[in-house]
Amino acid sequence: MILPVVKYGTPVLRHKGAPIEQITPTIKKLIADMFETMYAYKGIGLAAQQVGLALQLTVIDVRGVTDRPSSLELQGRPADVAGFMPLVLINPEVKPVGKPVAGPEGCLSFPEIFGEITRPDVVDVNATDQDGKAVEFRCGGLLSRAVQHEVDHLHGILFIDRMSKAAKDELRPELDALQAATKVALKN
Repeated sequence: MILPVVKYGTPVLRHKGAPIEQITPTIKKLIADMFETMYAYKGIGLAAQQVGLALQLTVIDVRGVTDRPSSLELQGRPADVAGFMPLVLINPEVKPVGKPVAGPEGCLSFPEIFGEITRPDVVDVNATDQDGKAVEFRCGGLLSRAVQHEVDHLHGILFIDRMSKAAKDELRPELDALQAATKVALKN
C-alpha cells in the first residue's frame, strides 16, 4: 500500500524514532508499504518518520541510480551493491570512516528542493534486517550518503540542518512556502 509521505513542517519529522524491539507482522507490513511508497515516489530511501511513524526503521534501494556510484564492503571485501539491495535497516548505527565530501541531496519530504550537503564519504553501518539478523557493512558514494540521510531522519535531523547557512538562506522562500502549505494541510 502506498503511504502518504509527510512534508516539511509535519512535527513527526523532528521526532527521534523509538527502537524496534521485535519484528512483528505489523512491522513487516510497514516495511513492504515503505518500499512500495519509496518506489512510487521515485526515491532511493525512506525513513519511518516520513510516513508519519517515529520508529528506527528505514528502507533504501540505490539500484536505479547510474550516474552516482556506490561502493560496498562486506567483512572487509568489496561486494556487489545491486545484490545487496533492497536494504532494510532497523535500529541502525552509523560510524563515519571517510573524509567529508559535499554532494547534492534531495528529500521526498521536501519536493523539488535540493542542496549541497557535506557528509563523510565512507561509513560503517550496524543494523538489524527485516528477518531480525544483524547486518554489518561499510559503504561509500551514494549508498553512504543515502544511509546517512535516512539515519538522520531516524533522529529527527533533516538534510536542511546539514546545509550551510548561505545555502539554507537561498532556499528560505521555498522552505517557508512548503512549511506554510504543510501547516494549512495539517489543519484541514
